[in-house]
Amino acid sequence: MTELALHNHLSHLPEEALQEFTEWCVLEQAKEAGYKLTPDRSKLDKLPTGDYIYQLVDQFMKVKPDPIRTGLAGAIAGKQADKHALSGVAAIVDFVSLYIRYLIPKEGSEQEKAEAILTQASQQQFEKLSQIAKKYDVEISS
Repeated sequence: MTELALHNHLSHLPEEALQEFTEWCVLEQAKEAGYKLTPDRSKLDKLPTGDYIYQLVDQFMKVKPDPIRTGLAGAIAGKQADKHALSGVAAIVDFVSLYIRYLIPKEGSEQEKAEAILTQASQQQFEKLSQIAKKYDVEISS
């Protein structure tokens, strides 16, 4: 599987870009995996960017329609994110993007099909992160 190493770029982006990317992952990309979050805006309004990201991710992590699948995806994403050794907000964004990526292959268990879906999800994340980075005058490449 081709992996576009988002973690190499996350610490170079401003928190506002990380917030926008996290919102996209949690509110849009996760829908492909069947996870729909309606955020509690009363808990998000007026939070500084870093706290906003933590709160949004916390709300998303509480959506668990399939506890076995979410547990497995969380364990894999956590192990991989730990290897990336990021800190602070970048570490949280890295984990949640991996977590959502691993939730997406919900159909069947054929390894080849799952890898193709993971590659597509990874490509979508990289394209979105690149688009957001450009808005903040940060150039990233694969």
